[in-house]
Amino acid sequence: MTQIPRLNGIIAALEKGQHAVMSFAKPEIEEAIAFSTSRYDGIMLETEHNIWDGRGLRDAMQYLLNRRQLVTRGTLAPSVTPIVRIPPNGGEMNQWFAKQALDLGAYGVVWPHITSVEEAYNAVSACRYPRLPTAPLAEPSGVRGDGPHTACRYWGLTNLEYYERADVWPLAPQGEILVLLMIEDTKGIANLRDILKNVPGIGGILIGEGDLGQELGFPRQYDHPALREAMGEILAISTEAGVPVGHPHVEPGNVERIVEEGYRILLTPPARSYASLDKTLKLVGRG
Repeated sequence: MTQIPRLNGIIAALEKGQHAVMSFAKPEIEEAIAFSTSRYDGIMLETEHNIWDGRGLRDAMQYLLNRRQLVTRGTLAPSVTPIVRIPPNGGEMNQWFAKQALDLGAYGVVWPHITSVEEAYNAVSACRYPRLPTAPLAEPSGVRGDGPHTACRYWGLTNLEYYERADVWPLAPQGEILVLLMIEDTKGIANLRDILKNVPGIGGILIGEGDLGQELGFPRQYDHPALREAMGEILAISTEAGVPVGHPHVEPGNVERIVEEGYRILLTPPARSYASLDKTLKLVGRG
């Protein structure tokens, strides 16, 4: 192999000026198999509201790989890029969840409930290896421990090749690790401009409209004017800073508006169709 291609499909789409299209999935084998032949750029393996199971996460990621696709596409890049939303809130300052997810081969980490510069710095720092203060791109200073053997196997790289790519994008242009910060409350919105100004290495902002709506007093009312206004503020601040923003609930009824508003990362729910059942029930008089 003379040249390592871009491996992270989410980053690849954003670099081309395209929208990155993703979905959510539990870190389970059956769901990974179902997504493995999909056309999503990436999949967010959801562990924030599921039990943290490192072995289950590892197995799901393996089943997300499709051997036929790897051969026919002729690239090491997975068809669907796995990133992991970890359990702790940003204020808990946990780093080991990110370390384990990355050591298993994840191409990025989603950090819930980021509210301050300190929390954002910790998030990026946890996804980077240490380097001397005099080294290029030394900040945010990395704290990730060195144990990437499983990740190297998953990415299909040698250790040295992995080290060259295992940094955060876009701070490191060749980096394959995507750090997404979730802004989910008014404190996070108030501090967002300072976060984006003072913490390099943030790959995107994902709006947690469910929790934001809870705080505003309008839970699950995704079209409420107050919630839409707060989301618009997050979008405006991030866009001004040149950071792509993700919308977590993209559906047929709102996708046109969301694209027009300027969201770059689109998360659609995995739809289950019961068309055959519906037609059958109708034909037998039970529709």
